[in-house]
Amino acid sequence: MKNFQNYVPQKYETADFQKVEEGIYKTKSPYDSDMIFVTSLSFEQEPDQYGEEDGCPSYITQVPFEDLLDMFGLFVTDFYEDLNETSEKICYQEFGASELENIQNLRTIIGKRFYAVPYIDESTGNEYYKTVLE
Repeated sequence: MKNFQNYVPQKYETADFQKVEEGIYKTKSPYDSDMIFVTSLSFEQEPDQYGEEDGCPSYITQVPFEDLLDMFGLFVTDFYEDLNETSEKICYQEFGASELENIQNLRTIIGKRFYAVPYIDESTGNEYYKTVLE
C-alpha cells in the first residue's frame, strides 16, 4: 500500500461531524451509540507486493490492511463503496478509533508505504510475513 493521502468527503461538512483538528473528526459510531474519532485516507495497493496480488479499490486485500488496523488500533467505519467501485487505482477508506491518539498516529502514514514482506521461519519451515512502514 502506498501514496497515502488525506481524503475529505463531503459528509464531514455536515452537523454529524465535528472537526477536532486537520483531517480528524468526532462523530457517532456507525456500530453503537459511542462517540469516536475518524479520518479518511486514500491510497494505492501494490499488486506486485506480497499479500496484495489481487488487490484493487473494490477489493482491498487483508494483507497488509488488517495489520494496519491492528498496528494503530483502528476499525473501518466507511468503505466508500461508490468511490472504490469506480476507481481504477485509488482506494478510499474511513478509519475510526475510540482514542484520538490512534487516529493521530495513523495520519503519520500520509506520504508513506506500508507493505508485507514474507519470510520462512527456519525452525518450522513455515512462511510468515512482517510489515514495513517506510
